[in-house]
Amino acid sequence: MRLRHARQPVFDGIATDQRRHGGANASAVDGRAQRDGGTAVNPELVLKAYCAEASTWDLDRSAARRRETRVAWLVGAAGWLCALGCTGVLLALMPLKRVEPFVVRVDSSSGVVDVVPGYRADATVAQTVTRYFLTHYVTVCERFNAYTAESDYEECGALNGAQRNQLWSALWARGNPLSPLNVHRDGSTTRAQVLSVSFFKRASGVDDLAQIRYLKEERAANDAQPRVTHWIASIQYAYAQPAADIKTRSFNPLGFKVLSLTAEPEVLPASTAEPSAAATAGASS
Repeated sequence: MRLRHARQPVFDGIATDQRRHGGANASAVDGRAQRDGGTAVNPELVLKAYCAEASTWDLDRSAARRRETRVAWLVGAAGWLCALGCTGVLLALMPLKRVEPFVVRVDSSSGVVDVVPGYRADATVAQTVTRYFLTHYVTVCERFNAYTAESDYEECGALNGAQRNQLWSALWARGNPLSPLNVHRDGSTTRAQVLSVSFFKRASGVDDLAQIRYLKEERAANDAQPRVTHWIASIQYAYAQPAADIKTRSFNPLGFKVLSLTAEPEVLPASTAEPSAAATAGASS
């Protein structure tokens, strides 16, 4: 009943328009009705078509709104996934970024600069053991004391390679004027103190080179004040089969061998530096 009353004003408006436009329109409508076989337009069908079209328009708007909502959710989810992925990548890269502090040491008397080696818990056992052998070798083989000379000679022989042992034996021979036995015949002593040990890798990837900085304290027999000099030694080393001799193995149980050693002073003595400076000044004049 309510729908019927709502449609009545619409139909009344259509009839009023027809009367307003006069008989021309009425005759035209009658002519179309006659051409169509005498059937007139049903207003209810027109209203149903209009309502169906309006409902489809509303459904289209609802579908478009749902599509926009779905796209927004997809974009938001993609953004969250990207953020989570970047966070995971940063967390995975954090262990690769670390700060390694180091200490640079400058000697107050010679001005020699070196980096103080720091202990690393992840250092390999071979490098730690090699550092110990190199330090012990320089400390023992570069010192001289009449009371420990024989023991030091044997221990250094156990740590030397075959070729190095030949040079070591010739150095300590009594007939050599530079033999420690002849140089320190007056009772003088020499002590060595290692300052730093640095390892070097060859281009082939072999780790068999090391550089050792150390001090030498030479003390005369009746002199309380030692003479300190700075030295640097380049050593090539290797590991071989431990010796079968029990005494040699007690000195060197792991087969550490020094193949070559080159030691030279880091700072020239004053007596050598002054003539060099004078010669340079004379050449420039």
